[in-house]
Amino acid sequence: METTTDRRQERIEQVNLGGLTPTYIYGKRCFDFVASFVGLLLLSWVFLIIGLLIKLTDPHGKVFYSQTRLGKNGREFQMWKFRSMVTDADKMVDKLLEQNEVQGPMFKIKDDPRITKVGRFLRKYSLDELPQLYNVLKGDMSLVGPRPPLPREVVNYTDYDKQRLAVIPGVTGLWQISGRSDLGFSEMIALDIRYINNACFSQDIKILFETILVVVHPSGAY
Repeated sequence: METTTDRRQERIEQVNLGGLTPTYIYGKRCFDFVASFVGLLLLSWVFLIIGLLIKLTDPHGKVFYSQTRLGKNGREFQMWKFRSMVTDADKMVDKLLEQNEVQGPMFKIKDDPRITKVGRFLRKYSLDELPQLYNVLKGDMSLVGPRPPLPREVVNYTDYDKQRLAVIPGVTGLWQISGRSDLGFSEMIALDIRYINNACFSQDIKILFETILVVVHPSGAY
């Protein structure tokens, strides 16, 4: 009788990294570097305004927030965001685990009590993610790719789930344009694997354009 493990093993063997050619990887990196550099310059005034808003609502809190994430092949790096939660929000996770609304090794609460009023607005329009342009400039992340997971999430990954770590993580991806937090963990993994299997420039450009539409008309962001 076929087990879940057998089915997952079959799916692992079907993952195709053939699209990750040297030309694609080099071209993607060049595009990421130029786009993130230009983006940081053009959006510097937006960074200033957001920073002032965060400080006005919480003068003693930090404007930016960094968190250890896992990138390609499980390499650790510090991912940056605008702070959208109260100070020491990470220390409150254990008390809120019972309210988790996502199955699998992810933690999401639609009405998370740790999120500030300014933070809720930033998250709705994905403005809290803008500092990740710095991560893209450094090469920790790409503009498009699977979202980088937390180390505590990867501890519970199966071999199939770990396939999403085969590429550099992204600021946006198929998950973001397909429903984000409205989707379950297994659906996110399936979308990431689909992205990797179909890696190409046209797919990246399409995702970037659709991301703009999702930001303008947000859905499933929390």
